[in-house]
Amino acid sequence: MARLVIVSNRVPVPGQRGQAQAAGGLAVALHNAAHQRDCLWFGWSGEVTSSETPLAPRITQAGRIAFATIGLAHADYHGYYRGFANGMLWPLLHSRVGLSEFRRIEFAAYLVVNTAFAKALVPLLRPDDTIWIHDYHLFPLGQALRDTGVRCPIGFFLHVPFPPSALFECLPQGDKLLRTLTAYDAVGVQVPDDAANLNALLDKLGIAVRAAAFPVGIDPDAFAKAARRAETGPEVMRLTDSLAGRALILGVDRLDYTKGLPHRLRGFAQLLRRFPEHRKRVRFLQIAPVSRGDVSEYRTLRRELDELVGTIDGEYADFDWTPLRYLTRSVARGTLAGFHRHARVGLVTPLRDGMNLVAKEYVAAQRPEDPGALVLSRFAGAAQELKSAILVNPYDPDEIAEGLHLALMMPLAERQERWQAMKEMVWRNTAVAWSNRFLAGLAHAASRSPGCVQQCGAVAAAAGP
Repeated sequence: MARLVIVSNRVPVPGQRGQAQAAGGLAVALHNAAHQRDCLWFGWSGEVTSSETPLAPRITQAGRIAFATIGLAHADYHGYYRGFANGMLWPLLHSRVGLSEFRRIEFAAYLVVNTAFAKALVPLLRPDDTIWIHDYHLFPLGQALRDTGVRCPIGFFLHVPFPPSALFECLPQGDKLLRTLTAYDAVGVQVPDDAANLNALLDKLGIAVRAAAFPVGIDPDAFAKAARRAETGPEVMRLTDSLAGRALILGVDRLDYTKGLPHRLRGFAQLLRRFPEHRKRVRFLQIAPVSRGDVSEYRTLRRELDELVGTIDGEYADFDWTPLRYLTRSVARGTLAGFHRHARVGLVTPLRDGMNLVAKEYVAAQRPEDPGALVLSRFAGAAQELKSAILVNPYDPDEIAEGLHLALMMPLAERQERWQAMKEMVWRNTAVAWSNRFLAGLAHAASRSPGCVQQCGAVAAAAGP
C-alpha cells in the first residue's frame, strides 16, 4: 500500500504538550486515518522563531507515523497565520465578512509560506506517495508542489464551511486563490451545501475542478469506551456531587466567535426567564478554552462572555445555587467524555460550522438505557446527519430556550428513539470510513489520468455511500 502523506497547518506530535489540543478536531479525525497505513504527517510545529522559516523539518517517529515539522518565522506567523488565514479566510469562510481584514502583504506572506511548505516537503516524498492536504491555511500548497514537479496524486479537504459565491467574492484576488485548486486530483468538503457553493463559484470562474462532500466522523467506539471509563473517575464524580441531583446542560467549544457562545448564554438565560420551573433544577456548564488569545476580536469576545456570565448568575443565582459555570481552560479529553455521558443535554449551537465533531462525541458518549438529548444548531454541518437532534436557530434565544425546555422535559422513550437514530449515523460515518471514502475517490480520479488535474464530480459516486 502506498504511503499516505498528510499535510495540515498544525501537527500533533506525540509527547509535545498541547499539540493535540492545538490541532483540534481535525487532528483527532486524521489520527484515525493515519494509523491505517505507513504515514508521513507534515506541517507547522507551532514554534515561532526569530530567524527565517526553516526548511529542514524535524522528524519524530511514532509507530507507523513519521511526524515532520517546521517552525515559522515571526513575520511569517503574523502574515500567513494571524493575518491572511485567520484574519481574512476564517471569518469569510464562516460568513462573517464584517470581521474579515485583507492586506496584500499578508496574502503575499500566505503564498510564501505555502511555497516554503512545499520546498520543505518535497525532499521527504517518495514517487508512489499519496498526498492529502487539509484546510484553508493550505489552499495553494498543491499548486506549489506541482510547480516543483511533484506528480503524486494530491487531494485537498476543506474542514470549514464554504460560503455562497456572493460572500466569497468579497475576497480580493479570491479567483487567484481558487485557481490553485486545479492542482488537485480531488477536492472534498464536509456537506453537500458547501460543495454546491464552491462548485457554483468554480463554474462561474470557468475553473475545471469539482468538489464533492465527504462528511467527517469520529472513532465512536473509542470515545464511548473513554466515556464509560471516565464515568466513575474522580473528575466526573466531583462534577456529579456538585450537581446535587440537578440536570446538567453541557457546552464544549473553543473560544471563537463562530461558536455562538454569547447567543447560547442568552438562550439559556431565556430558558430561566420563560420556564422558571427549571430554576434550581439545572446547571449549565460551558467549557471554552481560550483560542487565539492575542487577537483583539477574541479578547473582546472573552470580555463579553465574562459580563454575560456575571449578569446571568447575578440575576438568577440563589445562596445555594448558581445556574451557570464557565471554564476557559482545557479539560482532558477522557474527562470530557465522562462529562458528555453524564450531561442530560448537549448544547451545540455554532453560528456556522463545517461539521462539529462535539455533537457526534456527545451522541457516542451516551448511556443506551438513559441517553441525553442533543440541542444542535441547524447551521452546523452535523445537523445534516443528526436529524433526530433538536435543531434550533442559534440567532434566536427563544428558540434555544424552547429547545432546551423540550430536551429537559423529553420522556425516556423519545430520548432513546432519537438517540438510536443518531447513533446509527455516527457509527456508520466514522473517521476511518470518511478517510477511506475520500482516499478511494482520490485514487479513482488519479488513476484515470495520472499526474493530471481531474474533474472530481464523480468522486463521491466512485467512493460509495
